[in-house]
Amino acid sequence: MVKVKSPVTAAIRVLRQAGVAFGEHPYQYEEKGGTAVSARELGVDEHSVIKTLVMEDDTRAPLVVLMHGDLQVSTKELARAIGVKSVAPCTPDTANRHSGYMVGGTSPFGTRKQMPVYIEESILELPLIYINGGSRGFLVSLPPAELQRVLKPIPVKVGI
Repeated sequence: MVKVKSPVTAAIRVLRQAGVAFGEHPYQYEEKGGTAVSARELGVDEHSVIKTLVMEDDTRAPLVVLMHGDLQVSTKELARAIGVKSVAPCTPDTANRHSGYMVGGTSPFGTRKQMPVYIEESILELPLIYINGGSRGFLVSLPPAELQRVLKPIPVKVGI
């Protein structure tokens, strides 16, 4: 087993600056493996692995959606919840430009652009979540209350 060194990313700097106690979980990244691979590699439930999705509304304004790894986002419900005509995932290049991270390594912490953050409300009920730390193959674990304190995400119910 090769010990992978944890990177120091913009996300890690934000977490440290905010005084968040978090666990570091490097793992072997697999292209297009998603949360199923990270959950398997870390031996945790995919429901507690949170994906960070960069989307745009109908005016092309970017936003971040945090969703359980084993669920999808209903873009129709999200648009209704946030009062816009439509919401769609960004292309990988556009997501990279908005976030400053490469797709597969996108963290909601330390994004290049300030974007509103929406969170599936049931994530806030979990005791511990695993979320990208700003690099492919690197998750951090923390209580959702800490994520809420730092990011002040807007709870929505859009998971399917």
